[in-house]
Amino acid sequence: MSVWHEIGDRVWIRRYLLLDQTIGAVAGDDGLLVVDSRMSHRRGAELKAELRELDLPVRWLVNTHYHYDHTWGNSAFGMVELWAHERCPVTLLARSEDWRARLVTEDPEHAEEYQEVVVVPPDHLLADMTSIDLGGRTVELRFLGRGHTDSDVVVRVPEAGVLFAGDLLENGAPPYFDDGYPLDWPATIEALLALVAGPVAPGHGDVADRSFVEAQLAELRLVADLGRQVAAGELDFSIAAARGPYGPTASRSPIDRAAAQARGDLA
Repeated sequence: MSVWHEIGDRVWIRRYLLLDQTIGAVAGDDGLLVVDSRMSHRRGAELKAELRELDLPVRWLVNTHYHYDHTWGNSAFGMVELWAHERCPVTLLARSEDWRARLVTEDPEHAEEYQEVVVVPPDHLLADMTSIDLGGRTVELRFLGRGHTDSDVVVRVPEAGVLFAGDLLENGAPPYFDDGYPLDWPATIEALLALVAGPVAPGHGDVADRSFVEAQLAELRLVADLGRQVAAGELDFSIAAARGPYGPTASRSPIDRAAAQARGDLA
């Protein structure tokens, strides 16, 4: 059974076995800001009920990016300020029906949940940075550059020294590259690293620290470098995959994506 863990002053995370997901909550005098909403209305409603344990109303919800497992619970939260990067709602709406069709087939255990989802896009949007006054404390939302997607937002709680990284970082498994920009990703993590002053909560996996971010940055740099060499014809793809940071099989997709970006094949 998951519980709320306080990782900073009035800043909590809750880990879910399903998708190994990490959800955040930040309290101010006026209410709670929640980081991501889970994968369906049912899971969002479950999260909303569990947030009652913190004894404050939910007034703000941040989608760190457009992927279904971070946004499809939005409808459970009703009339809250729903924040994301300005590119998030367009992609969320454009891709949700394709995701739904695929998920119903690939994950039949949760097919009914996926079928009943009503997609609610964020309507409070930022381009680069905004601040939200929670009452007695301020939370910063920042877009640091392309990485896991083209619209990843990090949530910084300066007073508590806590940073929510979304899926720019993943602890316990390789990051997901299929919508990513591997050549940009290292610079984005360099910018993120400059904000680290304490615990860093990834979108999936354990809360981490600065050394973890530095280690993941080194892996991302390696992916980008290998992809560039493959695209330039300097390195055979199989050799590049064998040198990859995630093992020869799991490194193939990231390096292939990096090579595609190096060739100019990504928008």
